[in-house]
Amino acid sequence: MSNKKNSLSADQKEALLDVLRVRFEKNMNRHKGLEWNKIQEKLEASPEKLYSLDEMERTEGEPDVVGYDAKTNEFIFFDCSPESPKGRRSICYDHEALEKRKENKPKDSAINFASEMGIAILNEEQYRELQKLGEFDTKTSSWIATPPAIRKLGGAIFADFRYKTIFIYHNGADSYYAARGFRGSLRV
Repeated sequence: MSNKKNSLSADQKEALLDVLRVRFEKNMNRHKGLEWNKIQEKLEASPEKLYSLDEMERTEGEPDVVGYDAKTNEFIFFDCSPESPKGRRSICYDHEALEKRKENKPKDSAINFASEMGIAILNEEQYRELQKLGEFDTKTSSWIATPPAIRKLGGAIFADFRYKTIFIYHNGADSYYAARGFRGSLRV
């Protein structure tokens, strides 16, 4: 993902870093003990990761740092928008599901969209970790990575937060709704 199409201009890079820094400083509860200057150093050394974060921002995911993996020396970003990112809704789960639809096909699938952005879709464990940082998806829902055994049977899982509780539920992988998108993660 290092071609010119997937890179940012100097002005775009500066604007994105400023947005990320401001969000980082406003939400210190999400990343206690982490310092922005170390994160920025890693970001500046990874143009392809900056592109992915810009895509997360462009599609209204509001990416923010939610952790640090000391084993791999990577900072972890999740989409932290209050609701499922607006620019990634009305999509089915994966390409296979998209191809199965004969009528009223959605524009894309969550798995394909995430891959094109250079991010991974949140899994159930990550979704539960996100909910410890606030209340997300109180009016929407988000596709999450589906175990192969469920997907093999034609299903896919999604999550939301209602009644102060995280709900993990299922749908046909080819279904899509205006209030369901997906949340992504990125390691830098």
